[in-house]
Amino acid sequence: MATTEQREPIRASLDKQPHEVASMFDGVAKRYDLTNTVISGGQDRYWRWATRRALGLRPGERVLDLAAGTGVSTVELGKSGAWCVAADFSQGMLGAGRFRKVPMVAGDAMALPFADDSFDAVTISFGLRNVADIDVALREMLRVTKPGGRVVVCEFSTPVFGPFRTVYMEYLMKALPRVAQAVSSNPDAYVYLAESIRAWPNQRRLARRIVDAGWDSVQWRDLTGGVVALHRGYKLG
Repeated sequence: MATTEQREPIRASLDKQPHEVASMFDGVAKRYDLTNTVISGGQDRYWRWATRRALGLRPGERVLDLAAGTGVSTVELGKSGAWCVAADFSQGMLGAGRFRKVPMVAGDAMALPFADDSFDAVTISFGLRNVADIDVALREMLRVTKPGGRVVVCEFSTPVFGPFRTVYMEYLMKALPRVAQAVSSNPDAYVYLAESIRAWPNQRRLARRIVDAGWDSVQWRDLTGGVVALHRGYKLG
């Protein structure tokens, strides 16, 4: 009798074993960009634009887009005229974005395959939360940035208005996985997404960790009521 093989859903745990997280993103790569647009209500486009603006990029600068996934964020950064390279540790995500024709490099945020002082700016969008050791990653980002350069971290954060924060957290745990089930190639991964956002430090605590990693003049700006925050810092010359 013929049987159909059932593939187990891929979902990383909050201890963030790198191979689990990479496999999870490999599993969602096919419809990742579409799913993000749907579950964010289209706000993902605005967040990418705001990240580019926060970096203040100039033509000819060299920019590392870390945890770039399929490279959609790298394309946005390239509108500035800067030279941008996408880096991610998920081969599946990079493969899904090859059609975008931006430079892509497979690399781990905790051991970046770049020389010291290589980039004028480094950014990571919705990826720092998935790194096993974010402090190591922040120091690696500092290492590859030129003196006087800057970093922008775009990440889910804590809504600043109490009633909205309560509603949002309920949405994360209940509605988000259901919405993802309709559009994602691996909806179970979005249960991890909701849990990881709830466990993430708020704006002030993340700013302190960025400072402790060696970045200077760290400030943040809330987007969409604090659903997302942009943290920017500089490397002293």
